[in-house]
Amino acid sequence: MTNALARGDVGVITPPQLDSYLGKSIGAICQNGYESSHDNHCAHFVSHVLGYKFGVTCQMMGSGKGPAATLRVQDLFSKCKSVGVWRLRPASLSTCLVFITRASNVNLAAKTMSTGQRQQVGLLVGGFVWHYSNKQHQVVRETPSQFARYYPSPDNAVFYGSLP
Repeated sequence: MTNALARGDVGVITPPQLDSYLGKSIGAICQNGYESSHDNHCAHFVSHVLGYKFGVTCQMMGSGKGPAATLRVQDLFSKCKSVGVWRLRPASLSTCLVFITRASNVNLAAKTMSTGQRQQVGLLVGGFVWHYSNKQHQVVRETPSQFARYYPSPDNAVFYGSLP
């Protein structure tokens, strides 16, 4: 599948395109062999879909020569044009990244997220969030309220980020 946003066609990615990833493992998505079931692949998935290849990538960590993709949630967060608390997300921002982590891990003014084990990112398009479920080892689609329950309290603060 060609990544529409990777070609610079922001806003072109559609729910049916994202649905083509549903149920796929990261090994079926990444051509670089970076697929350890012990690692968090949510940023990895989002970055393959959107064509993001800044910071540490799967090409650096894997064995293949396929397209590189960013691996770290905090790298995605810091590259967003704007970030904020989910409940304050502008209505006009219907396509964006959605992050969930402990509130104390985030500094909105500095646009930073500290490293931590409980971080998750998904892609909001058409009212649903597509993300790589590390629990199920596959891509899933959820409503924003379902995604907000990915981690229990206190690790369930939800933030938005406009696409980098």
